[in-house]
Amino acid sequence: MKILLIEYPKCTTCKKAKNYLQSHDISFEDRHIVEQNPDEKELKQWIKQSGLPIKKFFNTSGMKYRELELKDKLPTMSEDEQTALLATDGMLIKRPLLISKEFVLTGFKEKEWEEALQTLS
Repeated sequence: MKILLIEYPKCTTCKKAKNYLQSHDISFEDRHIVEQNPDEKELKQWIKQSGLPIKKFFNTSGMKYRELELKDKLPTMSEDEQTALLATDGMLIKRPLLISKEFVLTGFKEKEWEEALQTLS
């Protein structure tokens, strides 16, 4: 089972998520969201696989989101434009992302992660 954790190491929620995986002996590949920002192709694939609206992939509490005034701009942008924007800066993306062949999860909600990870065993 191959799991990808996309995280920002200084993010406390990402640290909790990483600790959760380690404490449950779940092996994963770790990827720094800023140093290796997801590209448009990956994002489109993950958004489709997740079944979530693209807005769930935006870090709405982030400084960059507020600086760019995206709350007002996103509703007028197409999904392709939003995906292209997400691909420009990892700090715009909600983190952590947990990705496997079976699921894509945004943010860390322990119960949600537990349920998703049980499908892998």
